[in-house]
Amino acid sequence: MQLIRTLFIAVLSLSCLAAQAQWQWVDNAGRKVFSDQPPPLDVPAKNILKQPAKTASLAAAPAAPASAGATVGAAAAPQLSADDKDLLAKKKKAAADALARIKEESDSLAKIKATNCEKAKANQALLDSGVRMAVTNAKGEREFLDDAARKGEAQRTRAAIDTNCQ
Repeated sequence: MQLIRTLFIAVLSLSCLAAQAQWQWVDNAGRKVFSDQPPPLDVPAKNILKQPAKTASLAAAPAAPASAGATVGAAAAPQLSADDKDLLAKKKKAAADALARIKEESDSLAKIKATNCEKAKANQALLDSGVRMAVTNAKGEREFLDDAARKGEAQRTRAAIDTNCQ
């Protein structure tokens, strides 16, 4: 029984050590935030209330002396590793590819609209000429357009011209 109690106390104390590796900071809205991850880069150092012991010793270490051309207190730009540079290059390439795809699609749509516009204008010219027109029905028989059918076809053609010829 004594061994179980000792083991339980040891496990409990180890779990407390894991809980101490927490970050605590005040966010931009003034609320306290508790996390096992470090705060975002936009949180100033003065707002960090608690951090794990390993990172606290690193943060307390003095910074390297500034070069003659640099101003004291200015934050140095982070150095990107080779993996970060590759990731950045891949992101730029993916964005460029997406823009190229969008441009190709818009060019394709413009070509289709231009073709439809030309066909609609040719159909409108044919309707305006007064020539007898025939259409093929579902049975494959040829039917000539009467005045009502010609008027309906003219309205559909005008609508096609309005949408495609802009």
